[in-house]
Amino acid sequence: AEKYRRELIGNVSHELKTPIAALRAVLENMVDGVTEPDPATLSVALGQTERLGNLVTELLDLSRVEGGVLSIAPTEFPVRPFLEEATGVHRERVSIVVSPGAGTVVADRARMTQVITNLVDNAVRHSPQSGTVSIRAHRTGDRFAFDVRDEGPGIAPADRHAVFDRFTRGGSTDGGTGLGLGIARWATELHGGTIDVLDSESGCHIRVAIPGR
Repeated sequence: AEKYRRELIGNVSHELKTPIAALRAVLENMVDGVTEPDPATLSVALGQTERLGNLVTELLDLSRVEGGVLSIAPTEFPVRPFLEEATGVHRERVSIVVSPGAGTVVADRARMTQVITNLVDNAVRHSPQSGTVSIRAHRTGDRFAFDVRDEGPGIAPADRHAVFDRFTRGGSTDGGTGLGLGIARWATELHGGTIDVLDSESGCHIRVAIPGR
């Protein structure tokens, strides 16, 4: 556990430095008159602050999980608008399919948003720039499932057992902290569900399955 914590500190320190340095460069250029505070420049600055905010959110969620204070409040809600919202800034790169009979789901919407958002973020990071991420909501047996697929290199079978472990980055240099997939697993397990990497001919295929109430 101590080894993982040291790795986390190193990963997070690196992640914090990157957007801070980028944001500082943007602001210094504006102060020095090199660039104008036009929409494009401000959009770059906003993107870096959002990246910092997401990292802080992940760390806060991690601390709550470690402290055992996370809980869920399930409600019934429509699936398609939920997925459209959860995909956030990546919406244009995500294909959403809601199968017949899967129009609504009973779950904690905020926690499931964390699950989908982190899975989509991970999928986009590992996909080609022009690649598409697909999400399919469907029922399988007594479970409600979300399948997330990407067009990236996939995850080797030998690495699948550890990909959702806390602080795991899977040897990637894509800029992720290694927290997102762990948080997705915890939020799924709070629902009594499972999250797994499934076999796929290409890319990565992750399935989240929760009780289909």
